Amino acid sequence: MSEILNSQTVFDGPQVVLEDMMAAREKRSFRQKALLEKYQGQSLLCLTMNIPGPVKTSPALNQAFEEIVTDVRHQLNNDTVFDHLLMLDTGWEYYLVSSLPPEVLKRKMIATETAKPVGRLMDLDVLTLKDGFVQPISRRELGFPARQCYICHEDAKVCGRSRKHSIEDMRSAIVNLLKQS
Repeated sequence: MSEILNSQTVFDGPQVVLEDMMAAREKRSFRQKALLEKYQGQSLLCLTMNIPGPVKTSPALNQAFEEIVTDVRHQLNNDTVFDHLLMLDTGWEYYLVSSLPPEVLKRKMIATETAKPVGRLMDLDVLTLKDGFVQPISRRELGFPARQCYICHEDAKVCGRSRKHSIEDMRSAIVNLLKQS
């Protein structure tokens, strides 16, 4: 990333409110189910970024997202049935339907998440349809540890739920991860 990265440049984008995020999450859920129903027996990758606060997109964040999408497309080129990128103010979303078994796809995505510092900001969720319900493939069921917080290295979900870190601290950590990429 060539421009000067700091909290002002990285988080210089449109602001969204909680209601926008809730609506986006609901639409994403419907999209996921529709894709899995359309491409029965296939695995679905849903890629989003985990960015705290009201700004979910900016040139710097979008560039990091595109970098990971490019890596995923290259890695899964021969196993891709469908892919689509949505550029939303609530955060970009990338969907890829793969012919790979879900466990194989999840292992590849865990490798992608850990290959670059910016991968820590990504949620590469692998989903399947079981009994009409969308089911994620978890890291733990494949024998991998839970994702670590990029500030304190404890379980990221625990930190997120408890709001252990301030938005300013998380933004600073995000800027540092982007600088490493």
